[in-house]
Amino acid sequence: MKTYDAQNERIKRRYLTFLKEAKRFSESSLDGVAKAIHRFESYTKFRDFRQFHIQQAIAFKADLAGQKRARTQAPLSKATLLSTLNGLKAFFQWLSGQPGYKSRLKYADAEYFNLSEKEMRVAKARREQRMPTLEQIRHVLATMPVVSEIERRNRALIAFTLLTIARDGAIASLKLKHIDMTEGKLDQDAREVNTKFSKTFTTFFFPVGDDVRAIVKEWVDYLHTEKLWGPDDPLFPATRVTLGGSHQFEASGIARTHWRSAGPIRAIFREAFQRAGIPYANPHSFRATLAGLGEKLLVVRKVERSLSRELERIVVALEPASELRQKSLHGLFVADEIVVYEIHMAAITETVERVQLGQHLRVRLGARHAAIQFDDVAEFAGERTAAGKLHSDVEVVLELQQVETWDRCLGHVDLEFRRLEDAAALAS
Repeated sequence: MKTYDAQNERIKRRYLTFLKEAKRFSESSLDGVAKAIHRFESYTKFRDFRQFHIQQAIAFKADLAGQKRARTQAPLSKATLLSTLNGLKAFFQWLSGQPGYKSRLKYADAEYFNLSEKEMRVAKARREQRMPTLEQIRHVLATMPVVSEIERRNRALIAFTLLTIARDGAIASLKLKHIDMTEGKLDQDAREVNTKFSKTFTTFFFPVGDDVRAIVKEWVDYLHTEKLWGPDDPLFPATRVTLGGSHQFEASGIARTHWRSAGPIRAIFREAFQRAGIPYANPHSFRATLAGLGEKLLVVRKVERSLSRELERIVVALEPASELRQKSLHGLFVADEIVVYEIHMAAITETVERVQLGQHLRVRLGARHAAIQFDDVAEFAGERTAAGKLHSDVEVVLELQQVETWDRCLGHVDLEFRRLEDAAALAS
């Protein structure tokens, strides 16, 4: 039975190199693409890619939808179907432009790997993540044994995840120098820590309780003082496996090396939650736990502020009447501003009401009384005089019988034609 095709292997290698070097895919992403292509090859019995037909894509989708997971025997999720088919679609689109495949494959043929619209919506739907409560995590920590150093490491691992909500991949690569118990922070340097998208950042401990922080501190002190480990040694080392007296491999303490992956960390979480009788929660779900805790604290803070404002109103209502009268009387003598509501002036004729006091008319109508009395407003404001009406005896005296207009001709000023009536007549 054919288990591979030499030509397919060569073109797959070229494609994976393209994704790694040109598209900058990570190793885990490359593994996902290689797995998707291998599934398709297994279905077609490793037929040459140059013999691809759209019926193969249609039949493969139906076969993939009927497959089950190896561990749980549950059908593959729509999200798994989507990621697998998208990987194949991108591969055949790239393949249709390669020498030796252009004449045999069409770019549009890769569209037959698409799911239906209904399946796409199911695959991309965002669902509420099941997360443990803070009380459940504390119960897990309380039920974990702490006899051996492996058990102490496991308990400190769960407490550290709650304290920092670091990713399991980053935890597996942390060193002792990255944690600062005095400042309560964790430096995730992408040069040494496997952070997401290789970003470097600093996170501070979350206020989840002094008991949780004490568990982590006890483990860090144990590595420094009893194990005499240095800053470049792992914070959570891997388990040392040796050949026991029964000539079988068994765990015999911790090794001075990092875990190669985050798999052992998730296994520790699963075992601890099962021992406590609580449904398994992966390390990443702790982020949702703290997010929910933050929302509760925010709501409590808003309620406290609302209650404080309500208490202020109650206190004001219960103050003695004499104090309230004293505050009211004090407000009559102390003002924050002086407000001039109106100034009473002499009546002005309809003709004068049309005059807009622009710069050119102020010059033509002659000088007025200086507004010296308005300076008193500034003096009142400086003395913090109580607000009230400011009556002014300013009088505007205008004599509009005859004024001297342009070209020294007599005429009335009403701005209707901008004072050009008589001037135009004189010019003509």
